[in-house]
Amino acid sequence: MTSAYNFNAGPAGLPESVLQQAKAELLDWQNLGASLMEISHRSSEFMAMARETEQDLRELLNIPDNYKILFLQGGGRSQFSMVPLNLLRGKTTADYLDTGMWSSMALKEAMRYTHVNIVASSADQQYRTIPKPSTWYKNPDAAYFHYVDNETVNGNECPTPPNITDVPLVCDMSSNLLSRVIDIKKFGLIYAAAQKNIGISGVTIVIVREDLLGDALPITPMMFNYTLHANAHSLLNTSPTFAWYITGLVLKWLKEQGGVQSIEKINAQKAKKLYGYLDNSSLYENHIEPTYRSRMNVVFKLKDENLNASFLVEAKAAGLIGLKGHQFIGGMRASLYNAVSAQAVDALIAFMREFERKA
Repeated sequence: MTSAYNFNAGPAGLPESVLQQAKAELLDWQNLGASLMEISHRSSEFMAMARETEQDLRELLNIPDNYKILFLQGGGRSQFSMVPLNLLRGKTTADYLDTGMWSSMALKEAMRYTHVNIVASSADQQYRTIPKPSTWYKNPDAAYFHYVDNETVNGNECPTPPNITDVPLVCDMSSNLLSRVIDIKKFGLIYAAAQKNIGISGVTIVIVREDLLGDALPITPMMFNYTLHANAHSLLNTSPTFAWYITGLVLKWLKEQGGVQSIEKINAQKAKKLYGYLDNSSLYENHIEPTYRSRMNVVFKLKDENLNASFLVEAKAAGLIGLKGHQFIGGMRASLYNAVSAQAVDALIAFMREFERKA
Protein backbone atom coordinates (compact mmCIF):
# COMPACT_ATOMS: atom_id res chain seq x y z
CA MET A 1 0.00 0.00 0.00
CA THR A 2 1.10 3.57 -0.59
CA SER A 3 1.97 5.40 2.59
CA ALA A 4 0.33 8.77 1.94
CA TYR A 5 -2.92 10.27 0.74
CA ASN A 6 -2.00 12.21 -2.38
CA PHE A 7 -3.82 15.50 -3.08
CA ASN A 8 -1.33 16.85 -5.64
CA ALA A 9 -2.82 18.86 -8.50
CA GLY A 10 -0.65 17.32 -11.18
CA PRO A 11 1.24 15.21 -11.71
CA ALA A 12 -1.32 13.57 -9.50
CA GLY A 13 -1.93 10.27 -7.77
CA LEU A 14 -2.61 7.09 -9.69
CA PRO A 15 -4.78 4.12 -8.72
CA GLU A 16 -2.74 1.72 -6.61
CA SER A 17 -3.59 -1.25 -8.83
CA VAL A 18 -2.20 0.64 -11.83
CA LEU A 19 1.08 1.29 -10.02
CA GLN A 20 1.30 -2.34 -8.97
CA GLN A 21 0.70 -3.62 -12.50
CA ALA A 22 3.23 -1.20 -13.97
CA LYS A 23 5.74 -2.34 -11.36
CA ALA A 24 5.13 -6.00 -12.16
CA GLU A 25 5.52 -5.43 -15.91
CA LEU A 26 8.34 -2.92 -15.75
CA LEU A 27 11.19 -5.30 -16.66
CA ASP A 28 9.32 -7.75 -18.83
CA TRP A 29 6.24 -6.60 -20.74
CA GLN A 30 4.09 -9.23 -22.47
CA ASN A 31 6.88 -11.81 -22.13
CA LEU A 32 9.08 -9.91 -24.54
CA GLY A 33 12.04 -9.99 -22.19
CA ALA A 34 12.18 -6.20 -22.30
CA SER A 35 10.41 -3.24 -20.78
CA LEU A 36 7.74 -1.44 -22.78
CA MET A 37 10.02 1.58 -22.54
CA GLU A 38 12.62 -0.29 -24.56
CA ILE A 39 10.60 -1.56 -27.52
CA SER A 40 9.72 0.13 -30.78
CA HIS A 41 6.66 2.36 -30.89
CA ARG A 42 5.99 0.76 -34.28
CA SER A 43 6.17 -2.82 -33.05
CA SER A 44 3.04 -4.93 -33.39
CA GLU A 45 2.83 -5.30 -29.61
CA PHE A 46 2.92 -1.57 -28.91
CA MET A 47 0.53 -0.74 -31.74
CA ALA A 48 -1.95 -3.32 -30.45
CA MET A 49 -1.79 -1.70 -26.99
CA ALA A 50 -2.27 1.74 -28.54
CA ARG A 51 -5.34 0.64 -30.50
CA GLU A 52 -6.85 -0.95 -27.41
CA THR A 53 -6.24 2.19 -25.35
CA GLU A 54 -7.93 4.31 -27.99
CA GLN A 55 -10.90 1.96 -28.11
CA ASP A 56 -11.26 2.00 -24.31
CA LEU A 57 -11.28 5.80 -24.32
CA ARG A 58 -13.83 5.81 -27.13
CA GLU A 59 -16.08 3.49 -25.12
CA LEU A 60 -15.70 5.35 -21.82
CA LEU A 61 -16.62 8.71 -23.35
CA ASN A 62 -18.96 7.38 -26.05
CA ILE A 63 -16.90 9.12 -28.72
CA PRO A 64 -18.60 8.98 -32.15
CA ASP A 65 -16.81 7.52 -35.15
CA ASN A 66 -16.46 10.91 -36.84
CA TYR A 67 -14.02 12.07 -34.15
CA LYS A 68 -10.30 11.35 -34.24
CA ILE A 69 -8.43 10.59 -31.02
CA LEU A 70 -4.84 11.76 -30.93
CA PHE A 71 -2.18 10.88 -28.36
CA LEU A 72 0.28 13.76 -28.55
CA GLN A 73 3.02 15.43 -26.53
CA GLY A 74 3.57 18.97 -25.32
CA GLY A 75 0.86 19.31 -22.68
CA GLY A 76 -1.90 21.86 -22.66
CA ARG A 77 0.46 24.71 -23.43
CA SER A 78 1.21 23.28 -26.87
CA GLN A 79 -2.52 23.10 -27.50
CA PHE A 80 -2.78 26.83 -26.83
CA SER A 81 -0.93 27.24 -30.15
CA MET A 82 -2.17 24.17 -31.99
CA VAL A 83 -5.82 25.16 -31.67
CA PRO A 84 -5.60 28.47 -33.56
CA LEU A 85 -3.04 27.12 -36.03
CA ASN A 86 -5.44 24.35 -37.03
CA LEU A 87 -8.92 25.77 -36.46
CA LEU A 88 -8.87 29.34 -37.79
CA ARG A 89 -9.59 27.96 -41.28
CA GLY A 90 -9.45 31.28 -43.09
CA LYS A 91 -10.97 33.40 -40.33
CA THR A 92 -9.14 36.09 -38.40
CA THR A 93 -10.72 36.03 -34.96
CA ALA A 94 -11.67 33.57 -32.22
CA ASP A 95 -13.80 33.79 -29.07
CA TYR A 96 -12.26 33.05 -25.67
CA LEU A 97 -13.96 32.88 -22.27
CA ASP A 98 -11.59 34.00 -19.49
CA THR A 99 -12.27 32.15 -16.22
CA GLY A 100 -8.84 31.61 -14.69
CA MET A 101 -5.10 31.32 -15.07
CA TRP A 102 -5.19 28.66 -17.79
CA SER A 103 -7.86 30.51 -19.78
CA SER A 104 -5.73 33.63 -19.63
CA MET A 105 -2.63 31.79 -20.82
CA ALA A 106 -4.54 30.17 -23.68
CA LEU A 107 -5.96 33.42 -25.02
CA LYS A 108 -2.64 35.26 -24.75
CA GLU A 109 -0.94 32.53 -26.79
CA ALA A 110 -3.73 32.61 -29.37
CA MET A 111 -3.06 36.33 -29.83
CA ARG A 112 0.14 35.36 -31.64
CA TYR A 113 -1.94 34.01 -34.51
CA THR A 114 -5.27 35.83 -34.54
CA HIS A 115 -7.43 38.52 -33.01
CA VAL A 116 -8.88 37.22 -29.76
CA ASN A 117 -12.31 38.36 -28.68
CA ILE A 118 -12.66 37.92 -24.92
CA VAL A 119 -16.37 37.18 -24.66
CA ALA A 120 -16.34 37.69 -20.89
CA SER A 121 -13.89 37.61 -17.99
CA SER A 122 -14.09 37.14 -14.24
CA ALA A 123 -10.54 38.41 -13.67
CA ASP A 124 -11.81 41.50 -11.83
CA GLN A 125 -13.58 39.12 -9.43
CA GLN A 126 -10.37 37.16 -8.85
CA TYR A 127 -11.87 34.30 -10.88
CA ARG A 128 -14.16 33.37 -8.00
CA THR A 129 -17.03 32.93 -10.42
CA ILE A 130 -17.75 32.26 -14.10
CA PRO A 131 -19.48 35.00 -16.11
CA LYS A 132 -23.10 34.19 -16.90
CA PRO A 133 -23.85 33.57 -20.60
CA SER A 134 -26.21 36.55 -20.65
CA THR A 135 -23.15 38.81 -20.21
CA TRP A 136 -21.09 37.31 -23.04
CA TYR A 137 -20.24 39.20 -26.20
CA LYS A 138 -19.59 36.70 -28.99
CA ASN A 139 -18.06 37.75 -32.29
CA PRO A 140 -20.25 36.47 -35.15
CA ASP A 141 -17.14 36.05 -37.30
CA ALA A 142 -15.24 33.91 -34.77
CA ALA A 143 -13.63 30.70 -36.01
CA TYR A 144 -14.32 28.87 -32.74
CA PHE A 145 -15.23 29.35 -29.07
CA HIS A 146 -12.59 28.31 -26.50
CA TYR A 147 -13.01 27.78 -22.78
CA VAL A 148 -11.44 25.89 -19.88
CA ASP A 149 -13.90 23.53 -18.22
CA ASN A 150 -12.06 23.30 -14.89
CA GLU A 151 -9.51 25.79 -13.61
CA THR A 152 -7.05 23.85 -11.45
CA VAL A 153 -5.38 26.93 -9.97
CA ASN A 154 -8.44 29.04 -9.24
CA GLY A 155 -10.77 26.23 -8.24
CA ASN A 156 -13.77 26.88 -10.47
CA GLU A 157 -15.56 24.57 -12.90
CA CYS A 158 -18.31 24.98 -15.48
CA PRO A 159 -21.35 23.03 -14.28
CA THR A 160 -22.36 22.35 -17.90
CA PRO A 161 -20.71 23.08 -21.27
CA PRO A 162 -21.56 26.43 -22.87
CA ASN A 163 -24.44 26.27 -25.32
CA ILE A 164 -22.40 27.06 -28.42
CA THR A 165 -23.80 25.73 -31.70
CA ASP A 166 -22.86 28.28 -34.37
CA VAL A 167 -19.09 27.70 -34.22
CA PRO A 168 -16.93 24.76 -33.05
CA LEU A 169 -16.74 24.55 -29.27
CA VAL A 170 -13.14 23.99 -28.12
CA CYS A 171 -12.41 22.95 -24.56
CA ASP A 172 -9.41 22.43 -22.30
CA MET A 173 -10.42 19.51 -20.07
CA SER A 174 -6.96 18.73 -18.77
CA SER A 175 -8.11 18.45 -15.18
CA ASN A 176 -11.57 16.90 -15.46
CA LEU A 177 -11.81 14.75 -18.58
CA LEU A 178 -13.14 11.32 -17.49
CA SER A 179 -14.36 12.73 -14.16
CA ARG A 180 -17.94 13.19 -15.34
CA VAL A 181 -20.19 12.31 -18.26
CA ILE A 182 -20.02 14.69 -21.22
CA ASP A 183 -21.70 14.76 -24.62
CA ILE A 184 -18.79 14.69 -27.07
CA LYS A 185 -21.08 15.73 -29.92
CA LYS A 186 -21.36 19.23 -28.43
CA PHE A 187 -17.65 19.81 -29.02
CA GLY A 188 -15.53 20.42 -32.05
CA LEU A 189 -12.34 19.68 -30.14
CA ILE A 190 -11.35 18.68 -26.60
CA TYR A 191 -7.79 18.52 -25.34
CA ALA A 192 -6.45 17.22 -22.06
CA ALA A 193 -2.99 16.77 -20.61
CA ALA A 194 -2.99 13.35 -18.99
CA GLN A 195 -1.43 13.95 -15.60
CA LYS A 196 -4.67 14.47 -13.66
CA ASN A 197 -7.28 11.75 -14.25
CA ILE A 198 -5.88 10.01 -17.31
CA GLY A 199 -2.32 8.91 -16.61
CA ILE A 200 1.11 10.46 -16.18
CA SER A 201 2.72 13.50 -17.73
CA GLY A 202 3.91 12.99 -21.28
CA VAL A 203 0.64 12.34 -23.12
CA THR A 204 -1.85 14.93 -24.26
CA ILE A 205 -5.14 13.63 -25.61
CA VAL A 206 -6.94 15.48 -28.39
CA ILE A 207 -10.44 14.53 -29.49
CA VAL A 208 -11.24 16.36 -32.71
CA ARG A 209 -14.14 16.21 -35.15
CA GLU A 210 -12.97 15.08 -38.57
CA ASP A 211 -14.46 18.00 -40.50
CA LEU A 212 -12.13 20.38 -38.61
CA LEU A 213 -9.02 18.71 -40.01
CA GLY A 214 -7.15 19.54 -43.19
CA ASP A 215 -6.96 23.33 -43.16
CA ALA A 216 -4.05 24.30 -40.89
CA LEU A 217 -2.33 27.63 -41.41
CA PRO A 218 0.59 27.41 -43.86
CA ILE A 219 3.00 28.40 -41.08
CA THR A 220 1.95 25.44 -38.94
CA PRO A 221 4.96 23.32 -37.93
CA MET A 222 4.68 19.66 -38.89
CA MET A 223 4.46 18.54 -35.25
CA PHE A 224 1.63 21.03 -34.59
CA ASN A 225 -0.56 19.82 -37.46
CA TYR A 226 -3.51 17.74 -36.26
CA THR A 227 -4.10 16.27 -39.70
CA LEU A 228 -0.62 14.82 -39.97
CA HIS A 229 -0.94 13.23 -36.53
CA ALA A 230 -4.36 11.82 -37.41
CA ASN A 231 -3.11 10.35 -40.68
CA ALA A 232 -0.18 8.75 -38.82
CA HIS A 233 -2.40 7.37 -36.03
CA SER A 234 -0.46 9.47 -33.49
CA LEU A 235 2.80 7.84 -34.57
CA LEU A 236 4.18 10.72 -36.59
CA ASN A 237 7.25 10.67 -34.39
CA THR A 238 8.54 8.49 -31.54
CA SER A 239 5.62 8.50 -29.16
CA PRO A 240 5.74 8.74 -25.34
CA THR A 241 5.41 4.98 -25.06
CA PHE A 242 5.42 4.53 -21.29
CA ALA A 243 3.00 7.40 -20.67
CA TRP A 244 0.67 5.94 -23.33
CA TYR A 245 0.87 2.54 -21.64
CA ILE A 246 0.01 4.03 -18.22
CA THR A 247 -2.96 5.78 -19.79
CA GLY A 248 -4.15 2.41 -21.04
CA LEU A 249 -3.90 0.91 -17.54
CA VAL A 250 -5.83 3.82 -16.01
CA LEU A 251 -8.61 3.44 -18.57
CA LYS A 252 -8.88 -0.27 -17.74
CA TRP A 253 -9.08 0.64 -14.05
CA LEU A 254 -11.82 3.16 -14.73
CA LYS A 255 -13.86 0.58 -16.61
CA GLU A 256 -13.51 -1.74 -13.61
CA GLN A 257 -14.95 1.02 -11.39
CA GLY A 258 -18.08 1.12 -13.51
CA GLY A 259 -16.97 3.75 -15.99
CA VAL A 260 -17.45 7.51 -16.05
CA GLN A 261 -21.03 7.45 -14.79
CA SER A 262 -19.97 5.63 -11.65
CA ILE A 263 -16.89 7.74 -10.96
CA GLU A 264 -18.91 10.94 -11.46
CA LYS A 265 -21.14 10.01 -8.53
CA ILE A 266 -18.14 9.24 -6.33
CA ASN A 267 -16.46 12.52 -7.27
CA ALA A 268 -19.60 14.50 -6.48
CA GLN A 269 -19.85 12.87 -3.06
CA LYS A 270 -16.19 13.58 -2.24
CA ALA A 271 -16.47 17.24 -3.19
CA LYS A 272 -19.79 17.70 -1.38
CA LYS A 273 -18.32 16.30 1.82
CA LEU A 274 -15.23 18.52 1.77
CA TYR A 275 -17.08 21.71 0.81
CA GLY A 276 -19.67 20.93 3.46
CA TYR A 277 -16.97 20.86 6.09
CA LEU A 278 -15.35 24.07 4.81
CA ASP A 279 -18.68 25.92 4.85
CA ASN A 280 -19.18 25.14 8.51
CA SER A 281 -15.63 25.80 9.66
CA SER A 282 -14.43 28.74 11.73
CA LEU A 283 -10.82 28.35 10.51
CA TYR A 284 -11.04 27.55 6.78
CA GLU A 285 -12.83 29.33 3.95
CA ASN A 286 -13.55 28.87 0.24
CA HIS A 287 -14.45 31.97 -1.79
CA ILE A 288 -15.65 30.38 -5.03
CA GLU A 289 -19.30 31.00 -5.88
CA PRO A 290 -20.99 27.69 -4.95
CA THR A 291 -22.51 27.13 -8.40
CA TYR A 292 -19.04 27.12 -9.94
CA ARG A 293 -17.02 25.27 -7.34
CA SER A 294 -14.63 22.74 -8.82
CA ARG A 295 -15.20 19.12 -7.95
CA MET A 296 -11.61 18.38 -8.88
CA ASN A 297 -9.62 21.15 -7.17
CA VAL A 298 -10.89 22.44 -3.85
CA VAL A 299 -9.05 25.65 -2.99
CA PHE A 300 -9.27 27.01 0.54
CA LYS A 301 -7.50 29.37 2.89
CA LEU A 302 -6.85 29.44 6.59
CA LYS A 303 -8.36 32.61 8.01
CA ASP A 304 -5.19 32.98 10.06
CA GLU A 305 -2.47 32.71 7.40
CA ASN A 306 0.19 32.52 10.10
CA LEU A 307 -0.93 28.91 10.50
CA ASN A 308 -0.21 27.94 6.88
CA ALA A 309 3.29 26.58 7.46
CA SER A 310 2.34 24.50 10.51
CA PHE A 311 -0.74 23.20 8.68
CA LEU A 312 1.37 21.82 5.85
CA VAL A 313 4.02 20.36 8.16
CA GLU A 314 1.46 18.60 10.31
CA ALA A 315 -0.52 17.41 7.30
CA LYS A 316 2.55 15.79 5.82
CA ALA A 317 3.33 14.14 9.15
CA ALA A 318 -0.23 12.79 9.12
CA GLY A 319 0.30 11.25 5.67
CA LEU A 320 -1.48 13.96 3.66
CA ILE A 321 0.64 15.39 0.84
CA GLY A 322 0.20 17.86 -2.01
CA LEU A 323 -2.02 20.36 -0.15
CA LYS A 324 -0.06 23.55 -0.77
CA GLY A 325 -1.93 25.97 -3.02
CA HIS A 326 -0.58 27.26 -6.31
CA GLN A 327 2.16 29.87 -5.97
CA PHE A 328 0.01 32.50 -7.73
CA ILE A 329 -2.93 31.98 -5.38
CA GLY A 330 -1.49 30.82 -2.08
CA GLY A 331 -3.48 29.05 0.57
CA MET A 332 -4.29 25.37 0.18
CA ARG A 333 -5.64 23.10 -2.53
CA ALA A 334 -6.95 19.57 -2.26
CA SER A 335 -7.25 17.90 -5.66
CA LEU A 336 -9.91 15.18 -5.68
CA TYR A 337 -9.21 13.40 -8.94
CA ASN A 338 -10.60 9.98 -9.80
CA ALA A 339 -7.82 8.09 -8.03
CA VAL A 340 -8.36 9.98 -4.75
CA SER A 341 -10.51 7.73 -2.58
CA ALA A 342 -13.38 8.68 -0.33
CA GLN A 343 -11.22 7.36 2.50
CA ALA A 344 -8.57 9.95 1.63
CA VAL A 345 -11.14 12.75 1.84
CA ASP A 346 -12.34 11.45 5.20
CA ALA A 347 -8.75 11.42 6.44
CA LEU A 348 -8.23 14.99 5.25
CA ILE A 349 -11.37 16.25 6.97
CA ALA A 350 -10.44 14.45 10.19
CA PHE A 351 -7.02 16.09 10.15
CA MET A 352 -8.46 19.52 9.37
CA ARG A 353 -10.99 19.20 12.15
CA GLU A 354 -8.29 18.27 14.66
CA PHE A 355 -6.04 21.09 13.46
CA GLU A 356 -8.92 23.52 13.80
CA ARG A 357 -9.64 22.28 17.31
CA LYS A 358 -6.05 22.99 18.36
CA ALA A 359 -5.75 26.35 16.60
